[in-house]
Amino acid sequence: MATAIRLRGFGAAVVAVAGAYGALSLRDPIPNVAQSDRGESFDSLRRKISDVNATVPSREVQESALMGSTTAKPLDVLVVGGGGTGCGVALDAASRGLYVGLVEREDFSSGTSSRSTKLIHGGVRYLEKAVFNLDYGQLKLVFHALEERKQVIENAPHLCHALPCMTPCFSWFDVVYYWMGLKFYDLVAGPRLLHLSRYYSAQESVELFPTLAKEVGERSLKGTVVYFDGQMNDSRLNVGLACTAALAGAAVLNYAEVITFLKDEVTGRIIGARIRNKLSGKEFDTYAKVVVNAAGPFCDSVRKMADKDAPTMICASSGVHVVLPDYYSPDGMGLIVPKTKDGRVVFMLPWLGRTVAGTTDSSTTITMLPEPHEDEIQFILDALCDYLNVKVRRTDVLSAWSGIRPLAMDPSAKNTESISRDHVVCEDYPGLITITGGKWTTYRSMAEAAVDAAVKSGKLKPTNGCVTKNLQIVGGHGWDLSSFTVLAQQYVRMKKTYSGKVVPGAMDSAVAKHLAHSYGTFAERVAAIAQNENLGKRLAHGYPFLEAEVAYCARHEYCESAVDFIARRCRIAFLDTDAASRALPRVIQILASEHQWDKSREKAELQKAKEFLETFKSSKNAQFHDGKHTGS
Repeated sequence: MATAIRLRGFGAAVVAVAGAYGALSLRDPIPNVAQSDRGESFDSLRRKISDVNATVPSREVQESALMGSTTAKPLDVLVVGGGGTGCGVALDAASRGLYVGLVEREDFSSGTSSRSTKLIHGGVRYLEKAVFNLDYGQLKLVFHALEERKQVIENAPHLCHALPCMTPCFSWFDVVYYWMGLKFYDLVAGPRLLHLSRYYSAQESVELFPTLAKEVGERSLKGTVVYFDGQMNDSRLNVGLACTAALAGAAVLNYAEVITFLKDEVTGRIIGARIRNKLSGKEFDTYAKVVVNAAGPFCDSVRKMADKDAPTMICASSGVHVVLPDYYSPDGMGLIVPKTKDGRVVFMLPWLGRTVAGTTDSSTTITMLPEPHEDEIQFILDALCDYLNVKVRRTDVLSAWSGIRPLAMDPSAKNTESISRDHVVCEDYPGLITITGGKWTTYRSMAEAAVDAAVKSGKLKPTNGCVTKNLQIVGGHGWDLSSFTVLAQQYVRMKKTYSGKVVPGAMDSAVAKHLAHSYGTFAERVAAIAQNENLGKRLAHGYPFLEAEVAYCARHEYCESAVDFIARRCRIAFLDTDAASRALPRVIQILASEHQWDKSREKAELQKAKEFLETFKSSKNAQFHDGKHTGS
């Protein structure tokens, strides 16, 4: 009976997909640049962004641009929040020819955007709900995300790629059910399909994924269904968006906090913000025709600055992730367990040479530095243990972190019974557009919707429509998978030994691939620093991160602190907190040279970075008794 109901739901959903494709073909075309304008303006913008010698404006220049706005000559758009959505909004608005500023109170990607699952996906779980509940709204959500999934990969090919994900089946019903469901996932993707899903026998599956268990309890593995989603380096994508927006003309400034909003004395409309530079302590006013609130989980606190009685629209959800050694999963194949003992989803994915594992969301409170709870870490490890043939140990956890996802509720909705998994754009106070909810996969279309709303609210006059569908971020234009070979063949790594002697080292494949995937076509600039400035030494044993990257990020990526580098410019804090701790002294030494820090600042940076790493619950800062974790 249950099987018949599921199959009927599947058939109805196929009809719905056909309708969705029809509806898409009839919808209003996305406003774009007129052909006569596009040939000049868009190509000029693309050339500027793809120029490997391009340099982003300095912090001083960006701050001056923000300070230079007046009531007579305001910015068109001021964005509050430097996560993926906020930087996406800044890039979208700037590429439309608008006068744009962006302020972020910490660093770009310092919050939710650096703590994601690292997946660019349509949402298999949402598709399942759409089928069983015959929910056309959920289906449209998946359809939209799958459309954007391919776009994100194409716009940042060096940072994003397709990843096969294996779903184990321990009954023949599971084989049929997941095969049909994932084929439907392929169907919904349509022309934006990455690769076709397929079934593998039990023997083929363990050859592809050697640590996969053949037996779970009394059930034996019948096979697996492998489908494809995308994977990314999230914070590097975020930083890339910020730098691309800066090259497109936006004045972006991290460590710049909004203190209060400026309002028109007659109409009450928001016309700007009072901003504090957190590095210098200086305060200044920035005027704008429209302010876009893209503060993620903190968007309610920004809204309440405008109206203390503003209704809450954020329901915070926490996702915990742990990082394990590479031997837990093969390179290039993920594992998705759709339903654990308590009904949650658990995944295990290869990422930057290690294995990242995590689970679905649970409710949480909003904090600047969320920490994973020990029972959540243990749940992930226990769930993995059920499906692997290796012992899953707490002592193997190299890093563990928690990220807060802002689930959104439209404040203008008549009821609050259902919280949207989609994004919400609203203007519940004149001059303040709020964009929140959604997910990394749809950041580009979320930004487009927010800028459309800003144009309408502020009666702005962009020179063209949205062009971000066809705009690659810095480092993406002209990049391909073989780009790393140029680095390996043409550069060496000059490095100082402990005795102070400078010796050459090979730009080996691991380092060359890392640089090419992290910086795209700009990787040669990093390699040149490593070769010409004797900064070719690795920052930590076993990891490909170079000293040259610290200098490059300080000069060209607005890296202002040690935490900025270890957490967001390179990902060593997320990959291995112990290795990050070992790298800290040298990272601080190089940043001190680049930013002219004194000894007291160096000491403060070291203390702040150590406190930050304490929130990543690896095995190094956990307590054990007889090999078993007992909690901190």
